[in-house]
Amino acid sequence: MPDRHLESDSIDSYETEGLSCPGQTLGLVKESIKIGEEDDGNRVDIVISRSLGLSRSFVQRLIKDGLVNLTTSNRTKSSYKVKTGDQLIVQIPPPRPLDIIPEPVDFSLVYEDKHIIVLDKPAGLVVHPSPGHWRGTLVHGLLHRFPDIGSINDVVRPGIVHRLDSTTSGLMVIARDVESLHSLQISFQERLVDKIYLALACGRVISDKISVRVPIGRDYKNRYRMAVDPDGKDSWTDVEPLWDIPPYSFISCRLHTGRTHQIRVHLRHLGAPLVGDTLYGFKRARHGKVEKILGDRVFLHAWRLSFPHPITGENMSFRSTLPSDLISSLKELLSRKGGL
Repeated sequence: MPDRHLESDSIDSYETEGLSCPGQTLGLVKESIKIGEEDDGNRVDIVISRSLGLSRSFVQRLIKDGLVNLTTSNRTKSSYKVKTGDQLIVQIPPPRPLDIIPEPVDFSLVYEDKHIIVLDKPAGLVVHPSPGHWRGTLVHGLLHRFPDIGSINDVVRPGIVHRLDSTTSGLMVIARDVESLHSLQISFQERLVDKIYLALACGRVISDKISVRVPIGRDYKNRYRMAVDPDGKDSWTDVEPLWDIPPYSFISCRLHTGRTHQIRVHLRHLGAPLVGDTLYGFKRARHGKVEKILGDRVFLHAWRLSFPHPITGENMSFRSTLPSDLISSLKELLSRKGGL
């Protein structure tokens, strides 16, 4: 793959709102890509798409707006075929502002004060607006129930300092003011937040506690996935068995870092992907009875969340009951014990 160099902090989901106005430079993320022999002769839009995990249509719009340059010329075209040694400079604008109309959305409130909100997110609820999910997200519901958070952070992710995948249920903490937002961000960065998930894995039986510390980066073969990558970011998950019925393992996972899809990637790396995970699961594990009970649901629940209060410093700790659909699948599995 081409060598990459990031000159500023990257933006989560570059494609969320499309491009900013042509000519806008404020907040641009600049990526430098050096072309190696393996990409010699490939189209420039394909190389950038694969290297940065962006869709080709989005890359083509970047090129059209003059935001992709060769070091040997000012502009390039999507059809240009790169050569070994070429250096590409890709400028990625921040998401465009998005007007969000608050609307009622179902989620359970666990705790609130004037600085923070702790909530229990149901599976199936998308956290913030994205392509295909412009309405009915957690952000819409938060703005409806807590209008005050609309003035902090950005309009797409007001008060949000971490997120859960749409198919994952469980606890989240939301900031209600700028000071709390910054304090929580520091707590996450300094690993002062304790996050424990409950999960059901299928494949290799996990019978002993395992500390998984392998780096994670983008999967260059599939832009929707992450993967274990020697050049990725440090990632650390402690996996502890609760009980097992081969080939299933009911486990807890403590996150020491918070990489995208971290638990899902690390469990696949162990040979024990999550039940219901069609993105990271192995083909042979996709059609079991428990998986059919779950439907499109991945068996992953953010069970415990502890952190210092962003203003008072008091240790806050919360637990969330395992949802009924996951309890039902465990009961189904236990009822078949001995018949597997």
